[in-house]
Amino acid sequence: MTAFYGDTSKDYSYSGILMKPIEWNEELLLIKNRLEEVAKIKFTSVLLNYYRDGKDSMGWHSDDEKELGQNPVIGSVSFGESRVFQMRHKFRKDIKKVDIKLTDGSLLLMKGSTQHFWQHQIPKSKRELKLRINLTFRVII
Repeated sequence: MTAFYGDTSKDYSYSGILMKPIEWNEELLLIKNRLEEVAKIKFTSVLLNYYRDGKDSMGWHSDDEKELGQNPVIGSVSFGESRVFQMRHKFRKDIKKVDIKLTDGSLLLMKGSTQHFWQHQIPKSKRELKLRINLTFRVII
């Protein structure tokens, strides 16, 4: 359900899982290069998540692992079925949750102090959904 590609010297661990990168392939390098033009940052890796249907999800979390540095930059590119991406403030319960529809080909760029103050998730859906692939590009330091 997941794969990790990137610079071969940059391992990544999250939720107790150690990911060793597979060498970049031509298709991922094409997407990476386009994203780097837009984001103005050099990414070192990408985590691929495969969502088969609405039952597959990703719970609330922040991308704040030490390997990502002080202010991580995450470039999220979606392919396939549209899904709702939700964000909630970690400390301020008075701030309403934010719903963002990630459509086929969309880019969501998180940077600065986002991971310090916000969590995000892809919730389960009762709707009948088709497959989705999400690529989250990162800088592993």
